[in-house]
Amino acid sequence: MASMYYIGLDVHKKTISYCVKDVSGRVQGEGTIPATRIDLDRWMAALPQPWTAAMEATVFTGWIYDHLKPRAAALKVAHPLMLRAIAAAKKKNDRIDASKIADCLRCDFLPESYMASTEIRERRRTLRYRNLLVHQMVQMKNKIAVLLMEAGVSYNKQKLHKVGYFRELLDTHPEIDEGLRPLLRLCRETLVRLGKTESALIRSLQRDELLRERIERLMSIPAVGPITALTWALEVGEVQRFSSIKKAISYCGLCSAEKSSADVLKRSPLSKQRNRHLQTTLIEAAKMAPRNSPALALLYDREKRNHNANRATLAVARKLVAYLVAVDRRQKDFLVIENQNCSAA
Repeated sequence: MASMYYIGLDVHKKTISYCVKDVSGRVQGEGTIPATRIDLDRWMAALPQPWTAAMEATVFTGWIYDHLKPRAAALKVAHPLMLRAIAAAKKKNDRIDASKIADCLRCDFLPESYMASTEIRERRRTLRYRNLLVHQMVQMKNKIAVLLMEAGVSYNKQKLHKVGYFRELLDTHPEIDEGLRPLLRLCRETLVRLGKTESALIRSLQRDELLRERIERLMSIPAVGPITALTWALEVGEVQRFSSIKKAISYCGLCSAEKSSADVLKRSPLSKQRNRHLQTTLIEAAKMAPRNSPALALLYDREKRNHNANRATLAVARKLVAYLVAVDRRQKDFLVIENQNCSAA
């Protein structure tokens, strides 16, 4: 059997540092190449065979991973936070980082990070772009309110962003002068344009053949709408990678970090090591869930009596994760068992 060669890659925007080692740890080659597909092809053509590589998860990792994968015996992506703890050193540069990644891969110490398929990552990019549009829409709404307050214009907060009320406000309010009116119209036009683009992106994802059946199953869960279902499907990828519901809850950032030493156990607030997109979406869904599900309403009321409203919302969010995992894993619609006064997936 041919001996395997292990390659560590330290990836940057313009360059990639590499280190090639054999099974005994001897360096067979190291250097730096430009971060382009043509240079990667030339570099791979000169590599000893067979080889396996590892790199740290960065914003540049996706396209490099897709380009190297067909030629590699195996390709892995390392969790940057855990890798930093393993590879901490006094002296640090790109060459040393590539060498340590190669050693972690060779000794099977690499803290591997999940890498979704190319198809899922492409659609996830679209969903995250939609999130950016939503943030910009909120900024535009806030800017309209600030402009009116600066001019001392009184308005109805609940009706401000409705088309008829906004047009009437511009036409009839005497305190809106000729300098302010164009700015308000520009903000309103931007808000409408962003809203149309956001709706078009969501519709395209819902109609996608890769996601349609899965999204429909997830939306059979009470309080789970298209945004929650799409966020779950595209951020999680393959639900089978979670061996338990507790691990899924931890990935979603719905549990606190634990620090224990000897007999002392300390719990901190919600952990920052999480998927922030899932955490935000699930917490927002959990706030609305008691209105759509009697079982979740009972859970919310019980937790609120025992603790507080925030704890109750987190409990509902964890229950939603359990529902999502069950429906996604079994590939069956959510079922409500009314005679037992509970819900089951």
